[in-house]
Amino acid sequence: MNRLAILLWAASAEQPDLCAAPFVYAMAAAALDAEVEIHFAGKSVRLLEQGVAERALTSGGKSLYAFMQEASKLGVRFFACSMARVQFLQGDAVPIEELSGDAGATAFIDRALDAEWRTLVF
Repeated sequence: MNRLAILLWAASAEQPDLCAAPFVYAMAAAALDAEVEIHFAGKSVRLLEQGVAERALTSGGKSLYAFMQEASKLGVRFFACSMARVQFLQGDAVPIEELSGDAGATAFIDRALDAEWRTLVF
């Protein structure tokens, strides 16, 4: 089985057109029957808070959250860096329902070092 782990760390809601790309690549890989994970680190973890990605609209008028929902429906799993959650999400932040759980730097590095996985960084 093909496996792809995508790290989001520079992509953010402040640049929706640029931030949509990782989800498009994730959907393409999932459509090719790959197992796909997106790891959110740094400020990108804010996309996992309800409402943030919904308010971020691309120039085509589509929200980042719509891209995220499509990817999730194809089986793409979303993981938040626990350190980034502490730093960038308020204690009362409600996560989106598509969030699969927490996975920090070690989890992504494990994917990068595993010969069965490929990685992309945005």
